[in-house]
Amino acid sequence: MKLRRGALRAALALLLLLPPAGAVEPISLGLAIAGAAASALTGFISYPRLYCYFRECCLHRHDQRAAAALQETLDKRLFGQHLVSKVVVKAVRGFLNNTNAKKPLALSLHGWTGTGKNFVSKIVAESIYKKGLQSKYVHQFVSTLHFPHAHSINLYKDQLQSWIRGNVSICPRSLFIFDEMDKMHAGLIDSIKPFLDYYELLDGVSYRQAIFIFLSNAGAEKITEVALDFWRKGRTREDIQLTDIQNALSVSVFNNKNSGFWHSTLIDKNLIDYFIPFLPLEYKHVKMCVRVEVESRGYAVDEDILTRIADEMTYFPREERIYSDKGCKTVDAKLDYYYDF
Repeated sequence: MKLRRGALRAALALLLLLPPAGAVEPISLGLAIAGAAASALTGFISYPRLYCYFRECCLHRHDQRAAAALQETLDKRLFGQHLVSKVVVKAVRGFLNNTNAKKPLALSLHGWTGTGKNFVSKIVAESIYKKGLQSKYVHQFVSTLHFPHAHSINLYKDQLQSWIRGNVSICPRSLFIFDEMDKMHAGLIDSIKPFLDYYELLDGVSYRQAIFIFLSNAGAEKITEVALDFWRKGRTREDIQLTDIQNALSVSVFNNKNSGFWHSTLIDKNLIDYFIPFLPLEYKHVKMCVRVEVESRGYAVDEDILTRIADEMTYFPREERIYSDKGCKTVDAKLDYYYDF
């Protein structure tokens, strides 16, 4: 009985460390106290779990429901990207479930603007941490914002290494997202090569649980070339397999002088686990994007407006006019115009 009382007192003491009740939902607070009391009555309480109910914690154990939620969200809101849905879910789920990973997970997402690269990185972040991109364990870098000046590349290298080292020391399951890799100065990204390699420890820190996601327009031409070849042969885009693109994509990115991956050791040393192609979007996919956005705003779906917005997009190649040159990127702005109440 003394043990149970002690556990209950410990649980309540932990709750006293939390913000005033006004900062916590009354129902949530009540459930937490009830849960603590119930645990105390059995003589057991999981202090970290109770604490992490109220505070964001570094992920040490993967919640199986997160992978299911990732799959469900991609199925509902990502269109025309069968390769992405399949590879991303399997890669992330497998890595998070692997208790003996030999290196961090590194995904490189490639394709034209508006095909879903940023959306997928956002959903991956949300599947790991509830706060998603707002989580203190998720770190996003935009090349033109964070690394704008070529003459400061050595400074950026030092800062980047320090930032990654410091944050992984705090949370081994940190997520790093690098946007606009095609605009990054060549050589800069190689500074993180040691963190992506097969080291057990570097200066006492293990990076094997971290995740790195790179976003780039580089390689989009090669992806379109493959997609067009399938189309001209009368085959569907769903017939395209990762093996049809991945090797050619990695070579294309490696040899692209306008890419941050130009002659990068990350590619040369095979430290990128997956090069994931985002196929250019067709007319039907644009309409799907419009429909989902309309529904998410709570508007009534007007098929005429869906068609008009899709018709206003520009398509390429000039003769065939198959693929939207902006993907779904300008859908929001066009909806604001048509649904101006």
